[in-house]
Amino acid sequence: MTTTTMTSSTTAASDEASAALLLREDSNGVTTLTMNAPKSFNALSEDMLAALHAALSDIAEDDSVRCVVLAAEGKAFCAGHDLKQMRANPEKAYYQTLFARCSEVMQAIVNLPVPVIARVQGIATAAGCQLVASCDLAVAAKSTRFAVSGINVGLFCSTPAVALSAMWHANAPWKCC
Repeated sequence: MTTTTMTSSTTAASDEASAALLLREDSNGVTTLTMNAPKSFNALSEDMLAALHAALSDIAEDDSVRCVVLAAEGKAFCAGHDLKQMRANPEKAYYQTLFARCSEVMQAIVNLPVPVIARVQGIATAAGCQLVASCDLAVAAKSTRFAVSGINVGLFCSTPAVALSAMWHANAPWKCC
């Protein structure tokens, strides 16, 4: 079993900067990527997206990986985009770049040559819900909640709907409400 950590140099302002944002554990062909920013509910910050993209790129080239498990530390799987970063950069170009990076991560999951399983606990909202829907399979705790609600800062990211609608079909075992 091998465990590695991935960090980004631009997280210095974060209180979680000293901790690795993404943990990687390899065991018998199964690679577990664990988002490790529980204080921010594993929000998809610029650094988290960069760490996920780098790890997924490495995995795509690693013939020893047979399966990927995407997990998270803390009370939430992923709260979606980092709203603090988004509020600090209220420019169209910033949002376009951020959403493009997020789409690259989601497509990297979809394009991996091995199955990706989301191990979900707590909440998965907005882009966090999209992260789950981009995986091949999701295993969720009974108490897990999913949402693609809008936010009260004048933004609404509609891209989770693409992955969610692709996962939704007539025979899906969805239990609504």
